[in-house]
Amino acid sequence: MFNVEMYTGNGEKNYELVKKQLHALIHDEKNHIANLSNAAALLNQFLDRINWVGFYLIDTNGELVLGPFQGLPACVRIPVGKGVCGTAALKQETVRVLDVNQFPGHIACDAASQSEIVIPLVKDGQLLGVLDIDSPETNRFDELDQQKLEEFAAILIEQL
Repeated sequence: MFNVEMYTGNGEKNYELVKKQLHALIHDEKNHIANLSNAAALLNQFLDRINWVGFYLIDTNGELVLGPFQGLPACVRIPVGKGVCGTAALKQETVRVLDVNQFPGHIACDAASQSEIVIPLVKDGQLLGVLDIDSPETNRFDELDQQKLEEFAAILIEQL
């Protein structure tokens, strides 16, 4: 049985542990929904001061569609290029927003969200979707969070 360890804080050492746990959870599993679900649950357990974590996946119409997540119900569809998720998808680069109220065109699925980080999931040059994490605090995500969450996403992308 897999055991999710409890963490205090999101320091570099703890990020290394959560990346190892992700690898252990998904390395033999080929089902994408199962892997994304476990990844969302793992991040929800690991990250402090967040209120939503999950995935939006690109569909055949080129829109981001809600995938596995942890948190309150969310927007179902986000056009590429719109909001933080759509911007990260369009640029295919991480977007870290310290205060969502200052982001032009921010899509407010949860009024409690104050900061956000979105990591695009790109494999072999093809956009698969995005990892979206929201916090009820402004300035929640820093450079270390970005680097380690990008590494976390890279492990996940290998199994998608």
